[in-house]
Amino acid sequence: MANPTPLLPNSRTEPDGSAVVRVLGYNIRSMRDDTDALARVISACAPDLVLVQEAPRFFRWRKKLARLARAADLVILSGGGTAAGPALLCSLRATVERTEDVLLPLTPGLHRRGLATAVVRFGGARLGVVSCHLSLSQDERYRQGGMVLDRLAALGVEHAVVGGDVNERPDGRTFRRFAAELQDCWATTPWGGEFTSTPTAPHQRIDAIFATKGVEVLGCGVPLGHPGVSEDDLRAATDHLPVLAALRVPAG
Repeated sequence: MANPTPLLPNSRTEPDGSAVVRVLGYNIRSMRDDTDALARVISACAPDLVLVQEAPRFFRWRKKLARLARAADLVILSGGGTAAGPALLCSLRATVERTEDVLLPLTPGLHRRGLATAVVRFGGARLGVVSCHLSLSQDERYRQGGMVLDRLAALGVEHAVVGGDVNERPDGRTFRRFAAELQDCWATTPWGGEFTSTPTAPHQRIDAIFATKGVEVLGCGVPLGHPGVSEDDLRAATDHLPVLAALRVPAG
């Protein structure tokens, strides 16, 4: 019998002001699937931050995203339609310093892309956050990767996390561009499952969480076998599997 997946550390603030923060990255396909299953998966992961891709963007998108946040006991931090799909949700544990939605340059004939960004604090730890969903076009995706790194630097914080649907496997040049400057959290401290696409037949890792060098990665991966996360819900919730990471962020 296979050993059960070990539990990731719970969120907490340490006496020295550092914080253990749980971060979930999730492409939710505009909530076109089973939203109850989606909310159960998110809630069971007990995240402090959810880096969403493909949030609702059109008719009553704010109401739809708010309904998901409420069902998962979270609040909307930024993004959604105003960022062309990426969004950020957070728990009430986060103290918000600032947020900004960024639209990336539009290439004619391709989907508009954007970034949801924020700077938040957990205890004495200060963290920059970026949610992204990169292009299906290889050349545009590489340019957008550079824009994500530029935006991360512009946040002006020492410690930061980027999560997204990279639309590329780890051997792709944009994924490698991220991994050269940031920690690929799965590669640093693998936990749970590796592949994020597709839920019914996982065979590739195209969704990832990255962190700046000073952040300690305690574990990262698809929450297979995590308490409260059922395989049925993972298959029903959306067309990607989520990525959950536990990070220790130093006091700033």
